[in-house]
Amino acid sequence: MLRSFRMGNHRSFRDEQELLLMPVYAKDREVLPVAAVYGADASGKSNLLDGLKFMADAVRESFAQWRPGGGVPRRPFKLDPAARERPSVFVAEFVEAGVRYTYGFEVDDERVLSEWLYSYPEKRKRVLFDRSGGDVAFGKTVAEAGAKGEVLRELLRPNALFLSLAAQSNVTALLSPCRWFTERLCFRSGDATSDQTTKVAEFLHENPDMHERLVELVQAADFGIVDITVNRPPGLDMTPAQFLAIAEKMEELPRSGKAELRSDPTALADLMSRVEASLTRLARHRIRLEHGAGELFELDEESAGTRSWLGLLPDVLRILRDGGVLTVDEIDESLHSLLTARLIALFNDPQANSGNGQLLFTTHDATLLHPPLADEVLDRDEVWFVEKGETGASTLYPLSDFKPRREDNLERRYLAGQYGAVPRLYEEHFVNAVRDGVADDQA
Repeated sequence: MLRSFRMGNHRSFRDEQELLLMPVYAKDREVLPVAAVYGADASGKSNLLDGLKFMADAVRESFAQWRPGGGVPRRPFKLDPAARERPSVFVAEFVEAGVRYTYGFEVDDERVLSEWLYSYPEKRKRVLFDRSGGDVAFGKTVAEAGAKGEVLRELLRPNALFLSLAAQSNVTALLSPCRWFTERLCFRSGDATSDQTTKVAEFLHENPDMHERLVELVQAADFGIVDITVNRPPGLDMTPAQFLAIAEKMEELPRSGKAELRSDPTALADLMSRVEASLTRLARHRIRLEHGAGELFELDEESAGTRSWLGLLPDVLRILRDGGVLTVDEIDESLHSLLTARLIALFNDPQANSGNGQLLFTTHDATLLHPPLADEVLDRDEVWFVEKGETGASTLYPLSDFKPRREDNLERRYLAGQYGAVPRLYEEHFVNAVRDGVADDQA
C-alpha cells in the first residue's frame, strides 16, 4: 500500500510536492484506496504519475539497463536554468508484507547523490541502508552487510541505485521493499495502447478461476457481451516427444538428457509445463467476444470503450485480489462517467477489494465529484488538484485544504474555479482569434 509519494525537480514539478494517501475524515482506514487527481490540460497532473513511474523504473532497471557512464535519464524542470544544477528527489512511503518502509533517492544528471531505505517493523525507525555518493552504510539488521556488502559496494556504479543492485544480488533484507516497486506498481494510460488481445488471453490462461469474474464485469458494463472465449494457439496439445524436441531447440533440456526425463514423470511434467508457458507467451492468442445473438467478434471490432475496459480488467482484478497500486492516466479517455464510477466503487468496497489494492488516476471528469444519480463516488479526502503557476511550475494540493462539507456540490464549485486547477478560458479570446483570422484571410 502506498502511504505517500514526494518528488521535486521532475518535469513540471520544480519544487517538492507530496501526495498523501492518508485518511482525513474516515479514520477507520489505514490508507485511502483511491486518489483522483484533477487539473487543466498541461497542468502537470500526468507528470505526477510519471514521477512515480520514473522511481519504479529506476529501481527495476538502473543497475541492469542504464548504460555505465551514461548518466541518469532524469527530466528536471526546464523553465528554470538553475533547476538543471539542482538534484531531483523521489521518496515513497509504503507498506509491503505488513511492514512500513520509507525509500528515497536524489539524483543529478550524472549520478546518484544519496539513497536511503528505512523500515518500521514495530513503529520504530530501523535503518536498512544509507548511501551518500558511492559510500553505502548498512543497518545492523542486514545480515549480508559483511563480506557480501563489500562485494556490492565494488559492483555499485555511480548512476545505479543500490536497491536495484541489491535486487539483482538477492539481498534478503531488501527483497520485500524491492518487490513492492517491481511487482506492486502497475502503470496504464487511458488510451490502452498495449496489445490487449494477448494481455487478456494470457491473464485468462494463467488465472482460469478469474474467467467468470472478468466476464461478469464486462457484462455489467452493458456492452452486450455475454462471454469471452480464448483460442489457444495451435500446437500446444503435443505429445511428450514433441515437447522434448521443442525443449531441445529452446535449450531447456537438463544435462541428463531425454532418456532420464522419460523415466522421471515428475521432471518431464515440469519441463512440459515450462515449455508450454514459454510457447504461450510467444504465441499470439486470439480472444473472441460473444454477443447476445451468439455472434463472435474480434476485439478490434469492438468500440474503443469496450477495448479500454477489457484491457484494464486484468490489472484491476489482479490488484483487487493481490494488492498493489494501479495508476491510470486520463482514466476517462474511453470510459463513460458511470463506468468510471463503478470502477472506483470496486476499490472502495472492502469485500471486492480483499487485497487492499489502490487506484491512483488523473481525470477531467468533474461528474465524479458530485454524481447526479448515484451515491457518493469520491470521498472528500480522495481528491487532489494540480495547478500550474505563472512560472510554469506545477503545485499539488488536496481538496481537504478547502475544508469542504459533505453536502457541498463539489462539481459545481470546482468548475466555478473555487478550488483552482481549471483552465482560464475567456470567450472573447476565442472569438477574437477567429475574427482576426477571417479578417486576415479577407485582406
